[in-house]
Amino acid sequence: MSLGYAVVQLDITIVNTALASISASLGGGVSELQWVVSAYTIAFAAFILTAGALGDRIGAKRVFMAGFAIFTLASLACAAAPNAAFLIAARCVQGFGAAILVPNSLALLNHAYADEKARGRAVGLWAAGASVALTAGPFVGGGLIALVGWRAIFLVNLPIGLIGLWLTFRYAEETTQHPQHEIDLPGQLAAIAALGSLAGALIGGGALGFDNAFVVAGFVSAAVIGLLFVRREARASQPMLPLSLFRHRMFATTALVGLLVNVAYYGLIFVLSLYFQEVNGLSPFATGLAFVPMLGAVLPVNLLAPRVAERIGAPATIAAGAALSAAGCLALLGIASGTSYVAMCLQLVVISCGLGLLVPPLTSTLLGSVEKSRSGIAAGVLNATRQTGSVLGVALFGSLVAARGAFIAGAHASLMISAAVLFSAAAAIWLAARSAH
Repeated sequence: MSLGYAVVQLDITIVNTALASISASLGGGVSELQWVVSAYTIAFAAFILTAGALGDRIGAKRVFMAGFAIFTLASLACAAAPNAAFLIAARCVQGFGAAILVPNSLALLNHAYADEKARGRAVGLWAAGASVALTAGPFVGGGLIALVGWRAIFLVNLPIGLIGLWLTFRYAEETTQHPQHEIDLPGQLAAIAALGSLAGALIGGGALGFDNAFVVAGFVSAAVIGLLFVRREARASQPMLPLSLFRHRMFATTALVGLLVNVAYYGLIFVLSLYFQEVNGLSPFATGLAFVPMLGAVLPVNLLAPRVAERIGAPATIAAGAALSAAGCLALLGIASGTSYVAMCLQLVVISCGLGLLVPPLTSTLLGSVEKSRSGIAAGVLNATRQTGSVLGVALFGSLVAARGAFIAGAHASLMISAAVLFSAAAAIWLAARSAH
């Protein structure tokens, strides 16, 4: 299960390292690069709820294996992309495979570990595997780009996918099937349309200006379709997103925290990738090396987080992690064109340590707040909100740095926004815990 999550995370960081090389090979500016990243996360966020419900309906194991197969084949298509449009389309399919993998891996874990403490530690190990991929992604990607070219970063998924399929077939136990769970197709289509419109408007705003008629229409469409989505889910007999789950305050709060954290973290990774390569002139390999300390800090903290949560409680651990990342963002506000990596490294590590501290207890807390029969859809909600945050972060922060000559000002604005949303996340989980007590 950890390998399934790892390959999903690998394709987030490894692609960021290749942005400059992809642009040079296929053409396009910042907006095209935003779509290369966002096409993956939009499909991930939009389909993940249906994928979790599908696992609950016909069994998480078989759905998980299907996701591995789709992800692997889409990676091959990405490697063969002749132009930017084809690559963006293949990234959409890859995101669909990722949407299947993540919630069903958690459902299988939840099925295997009934005890809360054991489940918390298992989730920590599950997240740690993804942390290894996050850390290795830029380094391996930079090396592959230097030796072979950017297409090699997608080919590396092929052996991982084949190994993952065999391990799942050999060792995973199938979950209980609930054939009475239906698939909410209208809700699914509305989710895709709303999220795509919002991302398109944010990305278009950076290129065309936020007062452009098409950009304004995109925001209006996202708002209208979003309201229709909520109305549909409130009335559907078996909704894709059961709004009743949000009546549990801790469930609603952890989902919100997941969204806010990813706005900050993955939006900053996109900005930093462009900063290292296009502002400071680092090669893809040097950029990969630059990310290693930052992303490498996540793994040991992931492993430590469940034990910290056992001592001080999950909400306090989540709040501490978010506040730590926010402090790292504020400490990074001094960056300018030509700032040395040494002057930035500690702040980057602090940001990642905060993320590593909060993710395992966040995931375990959300899963523990629902019945086991709904673990697939619950995992889907958490990851849908987190990936929606990633879409918004890349789209918003990318639009802030897209203007010619305004990169550093946009980077500073991105850091301020990140600090604000992370402090808000810490406050939200702390207040929810006090209310529960």
